[in-house]
Amino acid sequence: MAFLADAISRVKPSATIAVSQKARELKAKGRDVIGLGAGEPDFDTPDNIKTAAIDAINRGETKYTPVSGIPELRKAIAAKFKRENGLDYSWEQTIVGTGGKQILFNAFMATLNPGDEVVIPAPYWVSYPEMVALCGGTPVFVSATQEHNFKLQAADLEKAITPKTKWFIFNSPSNPTGAAYTQDELKALTDVLMKNPQVWVLTDDMYEHLTYGDFKFVTPVEVEPKLYDRTLTMNGVSKAYAMTGWRIGYAAGPIQLIKAMDMIQGQQTSGATSIAQWAAVEALNGTQDFIPANKKIFEGRRDLVVSMLNQAKGIVCPVPEGAFYVYPSCKGLIGKTAPSGKVIETDEDFVSELLETEGVAVVHGSAFGLGPNFRISYATSEELLEEACRRIQRFCGACK
Repeated sequence: MAFLADAISRVKPSATIAVSQKARELKAKGRDVIGLGAGEPDFDTPDNIKTAAIDAINRGETKYTPVSGIPELRKAIAAKFKRENGLDYSWEQTIVGTGGKQILFNAFMATLNPGDEVVIPAPYWVSYPEMVALCGGTPVFVSATQEHNFKLQAADLEKAITPKTKWFIFNSPSNPTGAAYTQDELKALTDVLMKNPQVWVLTDDMYEHLTYGDFKFVTPVEVEPKLYDRTLTMNGVSKAYAMTGWRIGYAAGPIQLIKAMDMIQGQQTSGATSIAQWAAVEALNGTQDFIPANKKIFEGRRDLVVSMLNQAKGIVCPVPEGAFYVYPSCKGLIGKTAPSGKVIETDEDFVSELLETEGVAVVHGSAFGLGPNFRISYATSEELLEEACRRIQRFCGACK
């Protein structure tokens, strides 16, 4: 009898974490490596949020919390949804987890049975299909191609839905592409969902506040209020508030689902860290003044990276609407010979040779379900981004 569970064989390690770890290992050996793999803002957590955490410690807010989160944070979450998205949730319809990952995992654990299908647009965040598989479901991938700016088309969504479809995962702005859907683009998808009442929507709005230019963010229930009773709207404080290490994600949805997720979390981790929860209260209720300033910095970085990558031989880099990623195609390098003498046959070969030759760590697109592309996180300084892009240009120019 095998010791490890069969579910382990259905799951792959996180490619994004693996790239960051490889970059750290090379740096430890003295290599000059620029790591562009991590989806983590380089900004510090704002002072008012840090002060709220320190105050919570000094008040003795260091005990266990309710499984679904402290009432103060759950009320702040409900207020945020009303204020920013026009969505009416009672605070009892909200739940707090240790990061967005736990929210997603608990939702799948609470709802998926063997044979249930989950429609996932590709490219996708690497953890979506692995979570579905771990929870006994079947991921169904639908390509959102570069031709359509990495946005899923309504006809393709319609074809992917079957009587076994339980969830549709929606992520805008997207990790890994940065693509974000306009109201009209999203309405085309919600029209399909309205024709398929067995399908629930799990919308990952983690990059909501990181859109550029005049782009206006919308979430599915805003566009189609009739989806309210079968949508879980997930968000968190990690990206816009530079709080990745605080590990606070949250969601709102139908009370039956929230209660099921609460029960699972109660037997799993119980409540998220008390101090981080009090910090998140301040993040949601306190000043939001730093968000536009940070967005402006990210937008400048995006423009720099897109411009320099499109000057690299064999690279085509679309302009994303949001998040802090670009997802360029390296199709023009496939079949070329790298400076090491190795023939580049896949996007994984491309990123591996780039790391070995120039010390730039990026993530291969096939890990996200669509290649030949690669993902760059531009959540780092312009100086490092400029140097990384110069190295990429040099590497591409040296491929024959």
